[in-house]
Amino acid sequence: MTYSLAVDIGGTFTDIVLRNSDGRLTVDKTLTTHNDLLEGFFRGVDAVLARTGVDAAAVDGVVVHATTVVTNALIERKGLPTAMVITEGFRDVLAIRNEHRYDMYDPQIEFPEPLVPEDLTFGLSERTLADGTVAIEPDEGEIAALADRIKASGARAVAICFLNSFVNGANEALVARELARHLPDTFICTSSDVAPQIREYPRASTTTVNAYTMPISQPYLRRLSDRLKTEGFSNTPLIMLSSGGVVGADTAGRNPVRMIESGPAAGALAACHYAEVLGIDRLMSFDMGGTTAKACLIENREPHVTGLFEVDRRYRFREGSGLPVTVPSIDLIEIGAGGGSIAHVDSLGLLKVGPESAGSDPGPACYGRGGRNATVTDADLVLGLIDAGNFLGGDMQLDTAATNAAMSRLAVELKITPVQAARGIFRVVTEAMAAAARTHATDRGVDYRGLPLFAFGGAGPLHACAVAELLQSTSVIVPPRSSVLSAFGTLVTPVRLDLVRSDVAKLASIDWARVDRLLDGLAGEGRAALQEAGCAPADVDLVFGADLRYVGQQHEVTIAFPADPRMARDTAAIAALFEAAYRNLYGVNPSHVPIEIVTWRVTARGPVVPFHSAAQPAGAAGSPKTHRRVDAWADDQQVPVYDRTGLAVGQAVPGPAIIEERETTTAIPPGWTATIDTFGCIVAKKD
Repeated sequence: MTYSLAVDIGGTFTDIVLRNSDGRLTVDKTLTTHNDLLEGFFRGVDAVLARTGVDAAAVDGVVVHATTVVTNALIERKGLPTAMVITEGFRDVLAIRNEHRYDMYDPQIEFPEPLVPEDLTFGLSERTLADGTVAIEPDEGEIAALADRIKASGARAVAICFLNSFVNGANEALVARELARHLPDTFICTSSDVAPQIREYPRASTTTVNAYTMPISQPYLRRLSDRLKTEGFSNTPLIMLSSGGVVGADTAGRNPVRMIESGPAAGALAACHYAEVLGIDRLMSFDMGGTTAKACLIENREPHVTGLFEVDRRYRFREGSGLPVTVPSIDLIEIGAGGGSIAHVDSLGLLKVGPESAGSDPGPACYGRGGRNATVTDADLVLGLIDAGNFLGGDMQLDTAATNAAMSRLAVELKITPVQAARGIFRVVTEAMAAAARTHATDRGVDYRGLPLFAFGGAGPLHACAVAELLQSTSVIVPPRSSVLSAFGTLVTPVRLDLVRSDVAKLASIDWARVDRLLDGLAGEGRAALQEAGCAPADVDLVFGADLRYVGQQHEVTIAFPADPRMARDTAAIAALFEAAYRNLYGVNPSHVPIEIVTWRVTARGPVVPFHSAAQPAGAAGSPKTHRRVDAWADDQQVPVYDRTGLAVGQAVPGPAIIEERETTTAIPPGWTATIDTFGCIVAKKD
């Protein structure tokens, strides 16, 4: 037997999955310990191992980890002082941004404060020209003086970002070496390593995000590796990346900016995995946890991948209101609408839910840990959708008195009853999640209507049918172990690293010798990272792509090549791929305009993980284990409650009904009917 372990640390719960080579899963959830994430990590791991009856040495497969440590550091600004070294004369690049106003009519427009303040931004005399020629090489004496200034400033990390370094990073590398010699205890990164792409502000922003989070992520990952070794685990951990791949802890520690969306990415990949298993080409994944809700479009059984996303947005749906990050990432939308999202009354007397979350400490009022605010989970409890005595299988008793008190206080403010307040919270958060999904799909030109909703996360199955109705979807799929599906997703995704490098050139006159050198470098970097993660050289597969545009345009279109483009060197075929993708997006082609390649992309991937379903539905149709009062759809309805493990393949459960399992609950509203498929999934369809 081979055992593999996955741990996904979320904003409220830490999810653990132990997978046997025959497909059997042992799972657990424990509250996230924000003061020391590893405390909750190993508490959950120890619980899973104890339930399985195996010790750490038996986990001889992979140990994969998805974490919010980088995201938390950015949103909460918990990083250590960080400096930036930039070409002299360009010290204001983070403050000026790209001069884009995401709302041109708002005179009080807001942006997040730069991670590096003006007094920690240092100019250096150097210059690399647009063609990569080094016009001015940095002076060692000036670098030494700069090191003294950085040391005196108290900065613990340094981001180096020079003009045109994406073409030639020699000056950045020289300064990094010299600063490391003078400042051995300082974390240093360069834009030519982190984000070697065109456009000055996004590249500078990405590099500062990486530098800012290095003093947190690197020690955390080293502590994790050391603790796993001390506990007796035989393998070093693999870390989930935003792009949907996993790499070794050392590679991830040097590039924490790639870990920002690691947990949500794992969930989207699990949705892709089930799309393949179930034979569904298109669906929308819906992941609702304790802190946030995420939606991702899955088309042709693959997620959309973007080369640019934002963190720390001032306004959740306003592109341009956050800090841009130019690393490959699964394209999803995330909003503060989870089980712990706090309900409040705004200045107009209207009910609002989120984005503030109660998290795990103190958590919702029902957790009995001192929380006084009514949250989504409290509303679900008041409405009878969840059972106070069966939360986490009874291991975590919910405090109904605290919930009733919190909901009553909110109801008094709204001048309605507590049940009406709870219904309002349920409806408001459902509308918010549906609006986010609509925005995400519409912005990408995708018709979301009728797409099956693939629901998971601790709170996702409770709200999925209500969200689906608002999205005009008639089908909801809830997979087995849906509450910990993001952790499961890390175990079914291959080892992978996505790499990019900009090199602007007219397609018609492309220098293939230059392309050979560039792609060889990216391919070598990808192979090295995958070998560090334990992937055999013969198992590494390379996939190539590029960003192209018509000359004079500002934005590019990303295309994937069916094979290594250097083999055929066929520019006409590349142009045809680009024009087809462009026409699909915009409906026209200005074919008289020359085409240029802006950025090359290489993805190094390991072998696909085989699927072994260990779901064992009951042999005979199950009956309700009880009935309980549910006020979600009507007053004082007595609704049948089923145990999910007692449902047989093909059994139909008409709504209204509640289907419980240890880690989550699925709500089937009136007018819906749920059935169990051969893989153990709950498939709910609108009558």
